[in-house]
Amino acid sequence: MLFTTMIRAIRIALIAAVLGGSLTSLAHAGVLRVCSDPDYLPFSNRAGDGFENKIASVVAKALGDTLVYTWSTTRGPGGYEQFVHDTLDAHKCDVVMDVPYAVDNVSPTEPYYTSSYVFVFLKKKGYDVTSMDSPILKSVRIGYESETPAEDGLKIRALTPHGVPFDTSDSPGESPASILDALESGRIGIAITWEPAIGYFLRDRKQFAVVGVPNSRSQGAPEQYAFPMSMGARLKDTQTRDRLDSVIKTHKSALDAILEQYGVKLYKPQVAMIGGDTVR
Repeated sequence: MLFTTMIRAIRIALIAAVLGGSLTSLAHAGVLRVCSDPDYLPFSNRAGDGFENKIASVVAKALGDTLVYTWSTTRGPGGYEQFVHDTLDAHKCDVVMDVPYAVDNVSPTEPYYTSSYVFVFLKKKGYDVTSMDSPILKSVRIGYESETPAEDGLKIRALTPHGVPFDTSDSPGESPASILDALESGRIGIAITWEPAIGYFLRDRKQFAVVGVPNSRSQGAPEQYAFPMSMGARLKDTQTRDRLDSVIKTHKSALDAILEQYGVKLYKPQVAMIGGDTVR
């Protein structure tokens, strides 16, 4: 009996290794287990008020699954990578709802939207800002999120002395709207931030102009500010990824409607020609 039990356990372990974790998904058939932040609007919260929550509901309904959350902050020590490690990688849940398509610590679906970093400023200022190389950026205080492509772009151009860093993505309880508050108070003149984070708050702030940051540069290699965004399953969990892809394909209009409701603007990356090669 003991020998038989051991053989059975070894077989199960081998199958799990071959399937790369999809066995876990089979064990939770009929349940969509989503890893999510409990307090980070407009993305998600426990009350289900974020656009990731609404999208998860559409996905669960389309799959005929019961939606269950595993709550963990994305803004603690280690940030989003630690969040994935502690939740998705630990098999506490099976899906994250909003990750860059090129991320390498999950198995991403096909993108379900593409958005961009944006310049935001008071319309009455009338700033002529169209790219990271716009001259106006040399003469105004610039608000930006730390450790983002915006910060990298400012460093390349030696513009960080003009900058005011914000740490919303690392500070539990702080709202992305804080960068809009800083614009309104005059603490900064221009903000460079991820549009999906502030689109929800812009709906009632018509005094702001919003300009997409293009994937281009006047000199040197191009930079990326527009990103295709996906859902993500655990690495090698192709079964869950493929189920999510099926929903994205058949329910794209419903997903777009949720993004529009939350003020998420969809951007198509501009194409730059570098040495005859097309770079997106």
